[in-house]
Amino acid sequence: MSKLGNIGAKLHRGEVSYDFIGHKKLWFTVSLVLIAISLIGLFARGLALGIEFKGGVEYQANVKVTSSTVDDFTAAVKATNAKDLGDPVVTTIGQDKVRVQTKPLAQDDITKVRAAIAKEAGVSPDQVSNSQIGASWGSQIANKAILALIVFLVLVFAVIWIYFREPKASMAAIIALLHDVLITVGVYALIGFDVTPATVIGVLTILGYSLYDTVVVFDKIRENTRGITGSNRYTYSDATNLAVNQTIVRSINTTLIALMPVGSILVVGTVVLGTGPLKDLSLALFIGIAVGAYSSIFIAPALLATFKEREPGMQALRRRVLAKRAAAGTTAVGKPVAVAAAGGGATVVTDKPTAAGAKAGAPAKQDRPKASSPVSSSRPVKSTSGAGRPQPTRKPRSKRGK
Repeated sequence: MSKLGNIGAKLHRGEVSYDFIGHKKLWFTVSLVLIAISLIGLFARGLALGIEFKGGVEYQANVKVTSSTVDDFTAAVKATNAKDLGDPVVTTIGQDKVRVQTKPLAQDDITKVRAAIAKEAGVSPDQVSNSQIGASWGSQIANKAILALIVFLVLVFAVIWIYFREPKASMAAIIALLHDVLITVGVYALIGFDVTPATVIGVLTILGYSLYDTVVVFDKIRENTRGITGSNRYTYSDATNLAVNQTIVRSINTTLIALMPVGSILVVGTVVLGTGPLKDLSLALFIGIAVGAYSSIFIAPALLATFKEREPGMQALRRRVLAKRAAAGTTAVGKPVAVAAAGGGATVVTDKPTAAGAKAGAPAKQDRPKASSPVSSSRPVKSTSGAGRPQPTRKPRSKRGK
């Protein structure tokens, strides 16, 4: 078995662990900082909405791309002085095509701009393709995208509630999903990539991926906390932390495997193709998968543990567990306790959680100190049974019957 496999096995058995839930304030702080940066970028710079959302006219022409292509076509389009032209957006597609986007124009101005692009590209106007998207149609697309996101979140809340029979699990999952959306949208605002329908598809896709990873962790938490109130060994946070440790290797592996092909698509779409739906889709997927894996490990389980620890039953359980640990001389699961033996020396007693113990809510086996007492070698020692009663001694054969 590989070194990573050995670590994963030890994490699953509870032999080694990291206190993810104990450091939840750190993870919440990191997420709040990322969300604050995303909101600043969103309100300060705004989203670069694609032509599909804000409406306009798009032209495409074949041309040999050079370092001055963008500046040359921008100047040529502005020289037409078309009404309500604004600042045209000129981008290159690969090494042999240029794309020009403008605001909605009148039909005469569309023809005028098309002729200017054809002249700059050295082709006839018939070889310049153009498509017009009305502002009202773009507004409908934006509204439908927002509606799709709201419906998705409502369905997610209902499905998780039904599956886990726990509204707090639904709340934690929804907050984690909103966390992923805000950070992904903030990155788009800071980078300045166009938001297109492909971007919306990518965002909805990464929400599904993040939700899948979160449900796997929550299912392990449910397994570890089944019947937990009948035991005084673990708190809800302890069992949640064990679940995160048991699933973290799987989460890391699936995330890395998913990021490698998406990263390749992002490089091809950005460097080779230059623009288009492939770039928009891959960027949303790459950011969302990475942020979704982070929220599934650090945010969603910590939120669920925080919500559950406020319940009266879990608070009573915590008091019993802490009282038991205080009596045993330890304050945390997995910390060794030195217990003096009756005959001198010490025996180390560990309080490590195991998958079976957390699953059933019953205490695992412990190594108990063995009491030793000096015994004279000249005195015969009578054997005792398991019940602790003396056993009768048998007479020698020569004295029987006397």
